[in-house]
Amino acid sequence: MIVYGDFERREDAADVKACVAKALRHAGRLPAGIDRHAALVGAFTRAAELVQGIADAEFGRRGRDLRSAPQSSGARLLLKMAEAIDLSWTNTRAEAADHGTLVLLLQEIHFDGLIKTRTGEGFAHYALYPESYLEAARSSGLAANSCVIGIRSIGIGLGALVAAALHAAPAISVRPVGHPFDRKIHADRDLLEEKVVDRSVAFAIVDEGPGLSGSSFASVARWLLEQGVETHRIHFFPSHEGQPGSSASPETRAIWDCVTHHPASRHDIVFHSRGLRHWVGEKIGPVDGDLRDLSCDRVMAAPVCPPEDGRFARRKLIAHAAGSRWLVKFAGLGDVGQRKFHDASRLAAAGFGPETVALCHGFIVQKWVEGRPLDESCVDRNAFLRRLGDYLAFRARRLGGSGPGASLQKLGEMAMHNAAQALGTEAAALLERRLASLDVLHDRVRPIRSDNRLHAWEWLITPGSILKLDGLDHCEGHDLIGCQDIAWDVAGAIVEHGLEHREVVALCRRVQAAGGATPDPDLIFGLLPCYLAFQLGLWATATPAGPRAKALANTYEESLVRCLRSDICGTPVRD
Repeated sequence: MIVYGDFERREDAADVKACVAKALRHAGRLPAGIDRHAALVGAFTRAAELVQGIADAEFGRRGRDLRSAPQSSGARLLLKMAEAIDLSWTNTRAEAADHGTLVLLLQEIHFDGLIKTRTGEGFAHYALYPESYLEAARSSGLAANSCVIGIRSIGIGLGALVAAALHAAPAISVRPVGHPFDRKIHADRDLLEEKVVDRSVAFAIVDEGPGLSGSSFASVARWLLEQGVETHRIHFFPSHEGQPGSSASPETRAIWDCVTHHPASRHDIVFHSRGLRHWVGEKIGPVDGDLRDLSCDRVMAAPVCPPEDGRFARRKLIAHAAGSRWLVKFAGLGDVGQRKFHDASRLAAAGFGPETVALCHGFIVQKWVEGRPLDESCVDRNAFLRRLGDYLAFRARRLGGSGPGASLQKLGEMAMHNAAQALGTEAAALLERRLASLDVLHDRVRPIRSDNRLHAWEWLITPGSILKLDGLDHCEGHDLIGCQDIAWDVAGAIVEHGLEHREVVALCRRVQAAGGATPDPDLIFGLLPCYLAFQLGLWATATPAGPRAKALANTYEESLVRCLRSDICGTPVRD
């Protein structure tokens, strides 16, 4: 099933440099404290994207990783920024880093043209903190002559952090290529200089993961072994303590078992004495007791209890301060977290979301709201649909500056693939005919930061209002969908709330009347089977595969079958 998606951005290197310079100057103007530290980390993650994009562009031209002046300049910048982060982390009240010097180092990176950049998944989705890698490196016992190798994408920045904590030379980076479960390294031996023959030199390989196969880590280790580096000189710096997943080869597992690991997860800064509790206290006052981890957004009773799927769950905790309860939820480091904080503040001000009071180094702090989950058998349906229409209109009107998202072509390919996996090739052929006209509608698509999750368990009934929970993450999640036209959310509403044709017409009129863009009926009709196929894939592959997730997958599969046979799940939405 196709569920996940990674989005590349095509950006001009000069524009990214200007963005990093602006972020550094902003950080330099802030007073001492967690906001200044977070701003510095945000500038660092963006600088890492710049250097990653340059390295990948040069790899694309040469077919292998080589030393170059732009990459060497970039590695020096990242090392100096990582050292500044280390100093700030050790003492957020310390004197600010020399941001002017960092800007000068940035200007030494000479590269013109377009690059492809990627947001680090761990920084954006999984509460992977740079400070954890600093602590992991510091406790590793490795010497300053260690050779640090960052695995692109996110490893190019993580490698700089390990090098900074070890007082080592700037990290180098490599890009594993080939089949996702059997990656290989194409790089010059000169990249390592004389370090291979110097047996006092250890090699620190740094990345997020391991994932399903662990092949990225293994590919770098294999590259070193082929050059005569002994196993005991190879050290992995992964994000967690787990083994490679089910798709790991026997060779990868053998390599993994032979080398030394220094997982960043052993140094969870969220519960560090200078961590999240301290940050939240700076914003809302002293926190009473410890923060409490939540494994579920809310404790809800059937039939609206959200099914379990740990793959996309955001880290979230409860804090008690100033006589109130607060939800503290990870939103993302750098620009991602800032954008979500602004969206959360807008939604709260408009009465659609919980009161939002602070952003603490990637975590949004919101007032805990008491209420009962939406049970459509117990609410006025017309009142709920009016509220839904107003909500969608607000998103279309106020959250229109979108990020990347899957094209109509990609959505169609996903839908046909998932249909073939679940229902067979005949069903996929039927769907292909159904979607034949979808591609010609691409000029009508107006992406916004769409909600993408309008399920019943995402709504909370409070005294005098209906709030939409969890409305920030899913258009920037680690899945395929991303930002979409408002028609995607209308299609989702049709499926999740069983809308009849007249109700769909009324909903679209409400969106238009409330100031949102008029939902395109042809797009709604075309996107309905795509929505069903994505939800089918999502819940069919949920981890762990609980009974609620399985039941949902069966429901979406049945709806998709009916859709293919008779279009019962939707017809063109016209008066």
